[in-house]
Amino acid sequence: MIDRYTRPVMGRLWTIESKYEKWLEVEIAVCEAWAAKGRIPANALRQIKQKAGFDTGRIEEIEASVKHDVIAFLTSVSEKVGPSSRYIHMGLTSSDVVDTALALQMRAAADIIIKDVRGLLDVLKRQAYAHKNTVCMGRSHGIHAEPMTFGLKFALWHEDMRRNLDRLREARAVISVGKLSGAIGTFSNIPPGIEESVCKGLGLKPEPVATQVIQRDRHAQYLLALALVAAGIEKIAVEIRHLQRTEVLEAEEPFAKGQKGSSAMPHKRNPIGAENLSGLARVVRGNAMAALEDIALWHERDISHSSVERIIIPDSSILADYMLARLTSILEGLLVYPERMKANMERSHGLYNSQRVLLALTQKGMTREDAYRLVQKNAMSSWKKGEDFLKLLLADKEVAGRLGRADLKGLFSMGPYLEHVDHIFGRVFKDDVRIKKAKKGGSRKK
Repeated sequence: MIDRYTRPVMGRLWTIESKYEKWLEVEIAVCEAWAAKGRIPANALRQIKQKAGFDTGRIEEIEASVKHDVIAFLTSVSEKVGPSSRYIHMGLTSSDVVDTALALQMRAAADIIIKDVRGLLDVLKRQAYAHKNTVCMGRSHGIHAEPMTFGLKFALWHEDMRRNLDRLREARAVISVGKLSGAIGTFSNIPPGIEESVCKGLGLKPEPVATQVIQRDRHAQYLLALALVAAGIEKIAVEIRHLQRTEVLEAEEPFAKGQKGSSAMPHKRNPIGAENLSGLARVVRGNAMAALEDIALWHERDISHSSVERIIIPDSSILADYMLARLTSILEGLLVYPERMKANMERSHGLYNSQRVLLALTQKGMTREDAYRLVQKNAMSSWKKGEDFLKLLLADKEVAGRLGRADLKGLFSMGPYLEHVDHIFGRVFKDDVRIKKAKKGGSRKK
């Protein structure tokens, strides 16, 4: 799928040419390390660095015969280098090159995705402040609960994504590992110093103990971090989809000029972006499960993981990049309808104040059970008849015996629901100058 959210930089990272470039980078780095130890003549190293290259078409041609991609690659490189190519791949096994190069690709992908998440965090923060005082109804089970502000939704999502950023950084460190220890990881034909030197030059750490491969729990952690990013994206997407329903319509995806929502119904404005993100999240989560299945290999290595990784690592990286770009665009242009939020709140006739009435009655000496029964009786009557909850409470003699008219009206104030919004923002945006200024200016006016 090619559209304005497709990210060419991430796409190029996972092309076959890019993979071969990384393989060649590792092979040349190993040659340089051998040369530093006097095992490759300076003139041969010079020729290798000057002439080394590959022909993708030629590799495919050779692989069709030898049935081995690394051998086909090395043959193509040797055809360009000439006699000095005998020093290339010295002491290595295929996985030394493939796994170390894959670490370079995954690290680069992680850097892109980390940058994407930072961009999304900026948008979430801006929207949180823009709607910090936009009152809306909080819902549990899809039912009106108590008032909150729309900005708190963005603050919550910001905190979610901040945790995802931490997990991505940790996963980046975990996958930034190289392995150049030979056919079974015992350094039988290559000294540990070569691995240490090459990994240092590539910005990687050596795998402390390896088999023929780098251990796949590292890759699984990266895929799990992407799956959690995708799950967080879907969490936001599902909320947008609910809020855009005709019956709710408190927020809506941007709808571009000339955009059409349905081939049959010209009136339709559908949350297609959020729905797309919900669907793609399933793919990324499924790929994480496949990565977990790749951890257990036979003895020191089999290749059951290889075919899976060729799909799930590029696909999940590309999808995460795409999804973050699309969600950022949706949230930047999100249409928000405060008047509709206010109208929706009024549909519950003030029932969202039930807990405050319940607590006030208990503070006047009534048992919690009796207070609950009394408040619920009036609440159910309000809902059934569509009458104002406060009006019914004022007319209830049992309630009036405990709470006066002024007391009851005071319980229906919006102030307590908004009183601690700044405190919550202070927790989420700890270093924000605006929060510090708000604290110096005193508490929120009610």
